[in-house]
Amino acid sequence: MAVTGRFFLLVLLGVVPIIAAPRGSTVLLVAAVLVLLAGADLVLAASPRRVALRRTLPGSVRLGEPVTAVLHVANESPRTLRGLVRDGWQPSAGALDPLQTLHVRAGERAAMSVSLRPVRRGDLASSHVTVRSLGPLGLAARQHTIAAPGLLRVLPPFHAKRHLPSKLRRLRELDGRAAVQIRGAGTEFDSLRDYVRGDDVRSIDWRATARRRDVVVRTWRPERDRRVVIVLDTSRTSAARIGDEPRLDTGIEAALLLAVLAERGGDRVDLLAFDRRLRARVASTGRGSMLGSLVQALAPVQPELIELDAAALPGAIRAVAPHRSLVVLLTSLDTGAAEQGLVPLVEALVRRHVVVVASVRDPHLDATRRERTTTTLTYRAAAAEHALAERAALAAVLRQLGAEAVDATPHQLPPDLADAYIRLKAAGRL
Repeated sequence: MAVTGRFFLLVLLGVVPIIAAPRGSTVLLVAAVLVLLAGADLVLAASPRRVALRRTLPGSVRLGEPVTAVLHVANESPRTLRGLVRDGWQPSAGALDPLQTLHVRAGERAAMSVSLRPVRRGDLASSHVTVRSLGPLGLAARQHTIAAPGLLRVLPPFHAKRHLPSKLRRLRELDGRAAVQIRGAGTEFDSLRDYVRGDDVRSIDWRATARRRDVVVRTWRPERDRRVVIVLDTSRTSAARIGDEPRLDTGIEAALLLAVLAERGGDRVDLLAFDRRLRARVASTGRGSMLGSLVQALAPVQPELIELDAAALPGAIRAVAPHRSLVVLLTSLDTGAAEQGLVPLVEALVRRHVVVVASVRDPHLDATRRERTTTTLTYRAAAAEHALAERAALAAVLRQLGAEAVDATPHQLPPDLADAYIRLKAAGRL
């Protein structure tokens, strides 16, 4: 049961006769009238327990985009439903109008549209709906919470997609140049030509030789398609907020751009989200449809407040890429525990793979290091300078081990990582 503001207003009006005739009988009479009116209102109100609900939700939406959730309300009671309905979305769903007034006659249905603008990636849920049914006088209401589970998957926004056309143009220009220097004769058929002394007899095409009555050999194109393994660190360091988003979300943006670029460049791509165990895995199918699988798999991945198991990561990579591959590790370059695990990890990976370590740098450090107008700002600038120097020293250590290091601000990390991939491809290191 709930009472409304109208009931309290009636209580205030009841004070007038009490003041006019300050007797105990007057107080009892006023109280009896109030209770009688509220009780009658409750009896005449439609039962909220006889309300049936059905949700209509889209399967998914990109972060930041508006979406409408529709709640279908069916009044199965014999009385008219007058009241309020609150849809219980969590705050990160960004519900603009979760509380609405409904007036549904007996046996009829109504639709309630709730506008959502999610502010966080992942699975957002609304587990219940609360219905408050008012009586015809509007003094009291019957309230009941109904289980009505609903799930909305909020996908990564992929703002870095705007860089994709320019990176693809560079990749096509690269494909148009001379063949890269790769050991071996290649495995992809190119053309037929006449046999010359020194050719491998195993490359003779006997059917074409029979047709032309000259010895003809097959030529092969060097294999340029390689495997790219993207490892997304989901340990505690990925929970740190850089700007207005967690470090993990920036890593997802960079991983999406690189994965789509590599797949369209003909490479086989695998993505692993890993901390102490595998959180998500996506592999390219060769049909150019990896982006949809990636955003669906990465949407529910959240940072885990545990350390990265650097010792187990090479085994997880070996399970998907037993041969030489490009391994891109999206992690943190902060010193401390991350440094102790990162350097041995990269040292183990470079023996078998081409390794790129990518990390997002807080742009606040670059701004702080230049502000030295007061003593306090000078100390802060010194601290920022020290932090940047430690990151640069760690990146230098990784380069000495033979790995590539990409350290950039959130908006710059995705294109910089894509540029590093294109440079490696142009140099024939893949």
